[in-house]
Amino acid sequence: MNSGDSTLITNLTSNEGRALLWLARNTIARCLGQTAEESPDPATAEALASPRLQERRGVFVTLKSGGRLRGCIGSLSAAGSVVDGVRDNAVKAASCDPRFPCLTAEELPGVRIEVSVLTPLEPLTYDGAGDLVSRLQPGRDGVLIEQDGLSATFLPQVWEQLPEPERYLGQLCLKAGLPGSAWREGRLRVETYQVQSFAE
Repeated sequence: MNSGDSTLITNLTSNEGRALLWLARNTIARCLGQTAEESPDPATAEALASPRLQERRGVFVTLKSGGRLRGCIGSLSAAGSVVDGVRDNAVKAASCDPRFPCLTAEELPGVRIEVSVLTPLEPLTYDGAGDLVSRLQPGRDGVLIEQDGLSATFLPQVWEQLPEPERYLGQLCLKAGLPGSAWREGRLRVETYQVQSFAE
């Protein structure tokens, strides 16, 4: 299990991270009709009951198979607790990501799960393309952009594939349905956040 180095207002423990991963896998297994544990072991149950996991935070659940993305769904703003977000988004990542077919029970053993818990969004003010690039923190910032009703986000983990801010922003604009050069025009609304991530 890997824990991200970004700082949350209240950092989650490694035990809480393991509990969230257990919850995500168990929830997906149940959704796929597989036999799953009826209840967590005492240590996992205690971690899931932690006050930190009852806080309202944005949560993303990412599925990978063979090192490649197999599904990723989440919420930037909290609709419920961290536990609720993991449970809800685990099912959606397995069955509702429009980029992929629904996950099958046969695939699940080979899937690796990552849970990302988000800090609140913070508006990023900038003056032009150069200033925007200089204000981003590669490897740390997740970025949400919006323009003319179109929006998209990349988690901080995406910096691993797109380490140059210019390319990161260009691909993020394309994901939103905007021209890849839209970030250069200075009209994007930009917000940033950080995550604490746990992966199998």
